[in-house]
Amino acid sequence: MEGVHILTVEGVLVVTLPGVTDDRMAERLVEEVAGRLVEHRARAVVIDVSNARLIDSFMGRVLEQMARTARLMGVEPMLTGMRPEVAITLIELGMTLGGIATALTLEHGLARLRERAGGRS
Repeated sequence: MEGVHILTVEGVLVVTLPGVTDDRMAERLVEEVAGRLVEHRARAVVIDVSNARLIDSFMGRVLEQMARTARLMGVEPMLTGMRPEVAITLIELGMTLGGIATALTLEHGLARLRERAGGRS
């Protein structure tokens, strides 16, 4: 998928979305992420939206679906990099993203997941 980067860092699947995502690509992304979660036996998935200048209601639902899919698979989802204007738009659309954990940046998100993993020992 062009513009989407998916890699694994410390057992965490990191998905970086492009600035613009069409509806077909967004739907395929959910399937791709679910497959990679199994393939890499990830303990968490971080969805970084820092490149997105706009997230419409469809993409908001796709993010919720990706997070629900991860949870059903026993994987912790986290959303990082939300721009203020994107957050305001989602609130105006009445979307809460279903209580997905969030962090300001990808680095903050990975640090929080490291802390949680350390507490499980």
